Amino acid sequence: MDVSRGGQDPVSKSLTVATGPYDTTRALVDGTIDVAGRGITMRIGATLPEIFERMMRGQEFDVAELGWTFYLRGFGPDTPYLALPIFPNRVFRHSCVFVNAESGICRPADLVGRRIGEFGVYGQDSGVWAKGILADEYGFRPEANRWVIGGLDAPAAPFDFVPQLRPAGIDITDAPGDRSLSGMLESGEIDALFTANVPQSVLDGTSQRIVRLFPDYERVERDYYRRTGIYPMMHPVVIRKNLLDQPRLARAVYDAFVQAKQTALERYTYARRLFGATLMMPWASRLLEENAEFFQDDWWPYGTNANRTAIDTYLRYHHEQGLSDRRLTVDEVLVPELLDT
Repeated sequence: MDVSRGGQDPVSKSLTVATGPYDTTRALVDGTIDVAGRGITMRIGATLPEIFERMMRGQEFDVAELGWTFYLRGFGPDTPYLALPIFPNRVFRHSCVFVNAESGICRPADLVGRRIGEFGVYGQDSGVWAKGILADEYGFRPEANRWVIGGLDAPAAPFDFVPQLRPAGIDITDAPGDRSLSGMLESGEIDALFTANVPQSVLDGTSQRIVRLFPDYERVERDYYRRTGIYPMMHPVVIRKNLLDQPRLARAVYDAFVQAKQTALERYTYARRLFGATLMMPWASRLLEENAEFFQDDWWPYGTNANRTAIDTYLRYHHEQGLSDRRLTVDEVLVPELLDT
């Protein structure tokens, strides 16, 4: 979907901006917020991989949400874009590990030696975070498992728009051409699944065998945040390098995304005042109150300083899992102009 609007100066074309349709970006999509001095053409893909593919194949957008691992694989001087410290997508990842209920897997230690599925690519952002957190917290070692790459709810080949890195010493194969990962988990062909999305059969309540490794994942994830202060971000927003010579453009884009996020926060503050009446979710006000007390400060921060620990943790995981040739640093993967944010 394309949403275009005017406002650009006569010598500057409209910026093309592509993201997922989030609360954090809604004000950009509906035109409430604009990038100062520039018009915006907002592009919303049917799926996030569609946005990622269009950015990676042809740098189709000026500014786009892009998965960390898609950005970082092969990162170097020739990478055509740099990341802004903007993170519209965050998810705690203890909840993303599913297992076959009949596999005997009841705790992280039981994953050793098992066949594990992963959607699209070995080392998807959700998988990098999940593997890294399990390694830090429970001693999990990806090389002790066999990995199967495929489509989640329908058969699909691994992504062909990103390097399919297969680190040495890790058993990684593709799913059969007629099998989905959720179907393989249901049948016991794989024992576990690390996924960015909930399997459809779980959403529909039709699966008898697919369960979460952490049934009480909210408690586990709140404890993780309490101890580490990390709310894992999946995707930064990147900007094409050839635009960075335009004075203050990167900061104008950053400011626009910050304002859009603030608009979303104001909607939730208003919902809390009305006992959740503006949200189609019973007892939403209780969760809003609980989170306000639990997080206190900005739990969805943009900027370099507030996210340095989380970004550095992801970069460490990416390298430890064989997806980066070297240990990248926070300062080299972000736009220099915004390192002071």
